[in-house]
Amino acid sequence: MRMLEGIRIVDLTTVIFGPYATQMLADLGAEVIKVETPGVGDVSRYLGNGIPDPTMGSIHLTVNRGKRSIALDLKKPEDAAVLKDLIATADVFFHNVRGKAIARLGFDYAGCKAIKPDIIYVHGTGFGQDGPYADLQAYDDVIQAATATTSLLPRVDGDPRPRYLPSLIADKIAGQFGAQAILAALVHKLRTGEGQQVEVPMFECFASFMLVEHLRDATLDPPIGPAGYPRQLDPTRQPFPTRDGYLAIVPYTPESTARLMDLLGSTGLTETPEFEAAKAKGQHMPIVYTEIARKTPAKTTAEWLALFVANDIPAMSVRDLQDIEEDPHLAATGFFRRREHPDVGGFHEMQPPVKYGAAPARDLGFAPRVDGDGAAIRAELDGRRG
Repeated sequence: MRMLEGIRIVDLTTVIFGPYATQMLADLGAEVIKVETPGVGDVSRYLGNGIPDPTMGSIHLTVNRGKRSIALDLKKPEDAAVLKDLIATADVFFHNVRGKAIARLGFDYAGCKAIKPDIIYVHGTGFGQDGPYADLQAYDDVIQAATATTSLLPRVDGDPRPRYLPSLIADKIAGQFGAQAILAALVHKLRTGEGQQVEVPMFECFASFMLVEHLRDATLDPPIGPAGYPRQLDPTRQPFPTRDGYLAIVPYTPESTARLMDLLGSTGLTETPEFEAAKAKGQHMPIVYTEIARKTPAKTTAEWLALFVANDIPAMSVRDLQDIEEDPHLAATGFFRRREHPDVGGFHEMQPPVKYGAAPARDLGFAPRVDGDGAAIRAELDGRRG
């Protein structure tokens, strides 16, 4: 039995935040019914090329795998009635529609609780609904700016232009918090029989994530230093050049630093007065990183890796994104699997990274077409009424 088998989630979320959360739960066996706009579907369908069908984009194949799709126009009474019937059968209702708009449609928490008293009602928001940003729209770029994430790269490289991290990182982190929130609410319901209203705000989720290390000495009151984790913001802490590429090398402990200096032929570095003075101020690592960068061009990446593995130095070659599917470890663990989607054809599917001893390996479901399960879902609801 799959671990979340028997749990039904009605998913009215769009783009990445909500769909990523429910995709992880679908992987664990939950039945996720994706409610979409008729004829168009969710925006996430168009992220990445969809050939020959633009509604079946490459990112959609990942972020909406294992779900069922029904298309409903909630402004039409007959379609709103279908959603009400779905909520009556659900454990969880998850949406990211702004509060005033969902209330106008009649699917705020009070409306849904009247349909299903023990419903777990999850609202994915841009910003917490008790603050001044409550009604603002939120996208990944907006949240990166609001959390000061765009100020990090300038601190590293000296270019004063604020810049985004090149990832939908805020969306995905909020999705992780969303999945966690749903699981916690399900445990609470199993213990008490009670549903509840849950709010998952992107801004607060991502601020919590980024400030774990970057609030640093500003955590204390009064602060004893500025915000920002120096190790992450050190401009000398970058991949190191080799004769034929680059390496990530992490001399994280005094012991591994000493072994690394020996391998580089720089044993005396950590015994110099300059190093001791910098160490007393906690500012010695730039000296180490600069020395590593000076010495690593002497050998190839493979030669250094062999030495580092033999001497227990954490290191890894720097890969190009285009080559990641060729990684030998990911190949050995079966992380990528080639499958044939019934509508799209061949594609590479990433397997869930967490392995559970109580859950055997399983085939993951395919991402659906827009309204691909609509007729079947409506028939099931008619059967329940009958």
